[in-house]
Amino acid sequence: MPKAELLDPQGKAVAGALARTGRSGISAVRVGKRFELTVDGPVDDALKAQVREIAEEILSNQVIEDVVGIHYEVSNAELVESAAGEASDGFPAPAGETH
Repeated sequence: MPKAELLDPQGKAVAGALARTGRSGISAVRVGKRFELTVDGPVDDALKAQVREIAEEILSNQVIEDVVGIHYEVSNAELVESAAGEASDGFPAPAGETH
């Protein structure tokens, strides 16, 4: 996500389009990017730390972007085996999506 102190022309364009099409209740839009990583094995604290490091050092440009969140969920195969429907960090991911 672009740092808050930087202008976001894409976000401003989207906000303008929302207003022009009669959508209300949205005061600002910020446009960022999303990466999906598939990992082998269980998600433990060491892997979470490694993924955050990758996000901060490789996937983002620290000068102009902030890493705003890292979410994960177990695979469908693991869900079937464990009958669990929620990511182990307590935040359910949208159906059919992996983070």
